[in-house]
Amino acid sequence: MVESYAGLAARILKRPARLGRTRLVAVDGPSGAGKTVFASRLAAAFEVTVPVVHTDDLLDGWADQFAFWPRLEEWILAPLRAGQPARYRRYDWTRGRFGQDWTVLPPAPVVIVEGVSSARAAIAAEVTLAVFVSAPARLCRDRTLARDGAALVPALTAWRRGERAHFAADRTRERADLVVDGAAGPGRESAAGPGRESAAGPGRESAAGPGRESAAFRRIR
Repeated sequence: MVESYAGLAARILKRPARLGRTRLVAVDGPSGAGKTVFASRLAAAFEVTVPVVHTDDLLDGWADQFAFWPRLEEWILAPLRAGQPARYRRYDWTRGRFGQDWTVLPPAPVVIVEGVSSARAAIAAEVTLAVFVSAPARLCRDRTLARDGAALVPALTAWRRGERAHFAADRTRERADLVVDGAAGPGRESAAGPGRESAAGPGRESAAGPGRESAAFRRIR
């Protein structure tokens, strides 16, 4: 089933806000599946500015795969819940530390949080729409290798093992409101190749310019 991003954006605006006055959209799924592309295209489909927060920006390195949540809660979720501006510091994957500058996130009708475990069960009651982006394991692997390079294979292998265990225990895909075929559209843009994008974090795909498929996505469920 093919659905337009504009149609999904309209449906989201009709749903109730559950995080204070903010409609929180969580875009989850394995690394390399196409989460970043999906999130960026969905954000662009709204007539108002919709911020996208990447969980990779909040991780304190590779070992912080799932333990970063208190940081997300303190910096972003709690302020938005109270109707206050949020702010966060981005992790610099090249230097291995958080930057000194704060990114300010004003309260907005819709905020998208994209990244592995963003739709975890602990936040389900406050999520307006939970999306799980899926793609075959081999395609996800090829995309991450093309993006991050062979030198990171050990770290990526451990990362993917961790995300599989998390998704099984959390039942993320089963609980999702929407399951998207990440192999159908963003494949060319996702495998951007090593370079500047490779330091963006383990779950980040390159959101290169829109292509023919950018107006719609393929829905699995």
